[in-house]
Amino acid sequence: MRTIILLVASNIFMTVAWYGHLKQTGVPLWKAVLASWAIAFFEYCLMVPANRMGYGNGFSGFQLKMTQEVITLIVFSVFAVLYLKEPIRWNYLVSFGFLLGAVYFMFRK
Repeated sequence: MRTIILLVASNIFMTVAWYGHLKQTGVPLWKAVLASWAIAFFEYCLMVPANRMGYGNGFSGFQLKMTQEVITLIVFSVFAVLYLKEPIRWNYLVSFGFLLGAVYFMFRK
């Protein structure tokens, strides 16, 4: 469970670092890059321990990556709706359903 919590927290930082500047069109690109790097530092401070703990507790590398991708999509979806004010369309939901299916098969023994 600690792995999942750290992955969620790291993905929040990642999403803000990668996409938080999109609405700040008046900020020069070099400043957006530097700010993103500064935020991404905290993402790495959480992501690396999350992966190390998860791997040490029985997750395979493939399982960690697939879990991280699902968490990324959930975090980004919330961010896109609340911050970017973008609608969720039906095809996004269908695509997300297929990804959840992939996770299901990834964790089957």
